[in-house]
Amino acid sequence: MTSLEEIKTLLHRNKLRLDLELRQSKEAVSLIKKATHSNLSEEEKEKIRVQLLDICKAIPALAVFLLPGGALLLPLLIKLIPDILPSAFQDDIPKDKK
Repeated sequence: MTSLEEIKTLLHRNKLRLDLELRQSKEAVSLIKKATHSNLSEEEKEKIRVQLLDICKAIPALAVFLLPGGALLLPLLIKLIPDILPSAFQDDIPKDKK
């Protein structure tokens, strides 16, 4: 596999992961809105908890990325602390849809 093909594959995979994360965030927002006028099930509460933890994980990664040289430091930090990434980016997506 050439470098260009690897880059395209990685970009596509991360695009799918970002899409998944955005869908999960939208679902969490709708559940939070629902909670204002009705009670949530335990499963719905767990979805909100997981999504809020994902958001809290993304903030330090963004802060590191914004530092000078952060684009180089972030991959090293991810190797040392793999839990810094949101859940959509931790799991391998089984098939890339092209």
